Amino acid sequence: MKTLWTPWRMEHVLGRAPASEGCLFEPPGDTLHDKRSLLLFRDNLSVVLLNRFPYANGHLLLAPRRHLNDLTEASSEESHRLMELLAVCCTILRRKLNPHGINIGLNLGRAAGAGIVDHFHFHLVPRWEGDHNFMTVCAEIRTIPQHIDHTFDLLLPEFIELATNPDPCIPR
Repeated sequence: MKTLWTPWRMEHVLGRAPASEGCLFEPPGDTLHDKRSLLLFRDNLSVVLLNRFPYANGHLLLAPRRHLNDLTEASSEESHRLMELLAVCCTILRRKLNPHGINIGLNLGRAAGAGIVDHFHFHLVPRWEGDHNFMTVCAEIRTIPQHIDHTFDLLLPEFIELATNPDPCIPR
């Protein structure tokens, strides 16, 4: 039998995770990357973070840098950049994690499932056939087979390249 060890999720599963100060999508400072806040990328319009409580390893969060609670409040420039980065993030996830598919979601409002209602954001969740088993169904616990620090280190070089490459498609 194999054991999947995901200890960083237990505080979240039990509802004891400390509330973070400020907005998750507005990490302090102006650095482009920050492992402590799981910030993989930031430019003048957008941020990409690893989800601290992921549904699967590589679960990314993409948000406008400006604090907006609804998609309809985004400027056309912000909307264009977010769509551009959705595609780039998919490319990076496929290149580095080789998922069989990717779920992309946006929940607007608490009734729609938004856990953070005042700063809209996209979820990008890599998926593999058979990636969730009886644990999710029976115990409402997901197992994540890769430590979040390792996932951050694996993805960061691609986002560093994105920050220095004027072409957002990162051809290769």
